[in-house]
Amino acid sequence: MLPLRDDSTNGQIPFVTWTIGILLVVIYVWDRQGAIFGPPYAFADLAARPQSVLEAFRGGTKEPLVTLFTSMFLHGSVWHIVGNLVFLKVFAPRVEEAFGPLRFALYYLFFGIVATMTHVLVMPHSTTALVGASGAIAGIMGVYFLFYPAARIDTILFPIVWIPFVLPAWAWLSLWFLYQLFVIQPGVATWAHVGGFLAGMLIAILVGKEPKSIPEYEKGME
Repeated sequence: MLPLRDDSTNGQIPFVTWTIGILLVVIYVWDRQGAIFGPPYAFADLAARPQSVLEAFRGGTKEPLVTLFTSMFLHGSVWHIVGNLVFLKVFAPRVEEAFGPLRFALYYLFFGIVATMTHVLVMPHSTTALVGASGAIAGIMGVYFLFYPAARIDTILFPIVWIPFVLPAWAWLSLWFLYQLFVIQPGVATWAHVGGFLAGMLIAILVGKEPKSIPEYEKGME
């Protein structure tokens, strides 16, 4: 399923969300030296490799630890980054409004690191590079799941049909989460998605929303 938009009517510009999106695009283009469909070049050493990260924690060279942070800004292909930008655009603005820009930015980074560490712990012997913002975005989706369960998500189901339909956020995100758990996706770090999503839910439970975001949410429930 590909989300297209939610039913938010907020007129505020999600500054941090847009900044993250632009930064991801700039880094992607720079990484490939302008060859959009080419292989990574400039930042290939900044991808996270589970075995190297765990060796760093066990007393080895500490350089791989920085990849827990840097890997969330890199992407494996143009379709990888486009997909993540779509999910970021749909789910992040409303969560940024709820948290405020600073908290949103900090939680985004936190979700990304937790997602990467989840993958590292589940795949401790892997030497395959892990890149992508999807773990951090999954954390945002976990927050969205608890903050805005009644929001409506315009969706396209492909490649079976390209007919748009609408699902409530709780149903959309539940299906997405179950897909990560039970469907084998070659080349996809599904455990990073799971870890990020659960981290987002935990933060949503622990810290809650800013009061200013509650009236709009309640209005949407009428």
